[in-house]
Amino acid sequence: MTQIKMTVGLGAAAQPAATEEEARIDLAAAFRLAAHYGWDDLLATHMSVRTPGEETFLINPFGLMFDEVTASSLVKVDLDGNILSNTPYPVNAAGFTIHSAIHEGRPDVGCVIHLHTEAGIAVSGLEEGLLPLNQNSMLICNEIAYHDYEGVAIDLSERERLQHDLSDRGLMILRNHGTLTVGSTVAAAFTRMFSLERACRLQCATLAQGRKIHLPSADALEKTAAMSNYHRQELNTAPSWAALRRKLDRMTTDYMH
Repeated sequence: MTQIKMTVGLGAAAQPAATEEEARIDLAAAFRLAAHYGWDDLLATHMSVRTPGEETFLINPFGLMFDEVTASSLVKVDLDGNILSNTPYPVNAAGFTIHSAIHEGRPDVGCVIHLHTEAGIAVSGLEEGLLPLNQNSMLICNEIAYHDYEGVAIDLSERERLQHDLSDRGLMILRNHGTLTVGSTVAAAFTRMFSLERACRLQCATLAQGRKIHLPSADALEKTAAMSNYHRQELNTAPSWAALRRKLDRMTTDYMH
């Protein structure tokens, strides 16, 4: 009889990009996949990746939709806001505030993803935030940070509060605003966002039924939460990201250019 191999909490983390070219391709792939899943918001929201070996990061140009982003169109910017790419596009000011805050305050973070999805914004407007209504949310509920809305994020002084609120966690709900995930790689940040987005959609679907909510027992919540923390969330990203990249490559490969 073949023994089933246990995979919960075990696996391999995706490796950070070794070169700027690899980082650009990974991030461009994330934009195309986000567009495929309907996570875009016209020209708003942004993703970034740290440039290997530099105190700079790559971010989407303000003016392109997610499904238009390519590896070469990504804009390189330093932590002071100086654009270092030859590009006709500016960088979204709020995007710079949020992403520079995380890249400056978390040297372990390679990628930051911030979205305004319908489900994410809906959950961000609830006092309770994300509830442990299902296995998806139970695996991440205790790992989510919260940041109160301060207005459109163009005040650079907000960076310190973003850093403080995120602390060492991998997921954050920006109240009345949207969602944010980070990871050592694009793969880790993207798969975290996939989990967070799905949990938010499931919560919206559950609450929309207007019926009495059933919550798991305290023991079940504790047991499930113990299976997930920042380190464990970094694992199992390699096979998931490889599968996502294969999916994208079956649709298009022009994002690599």
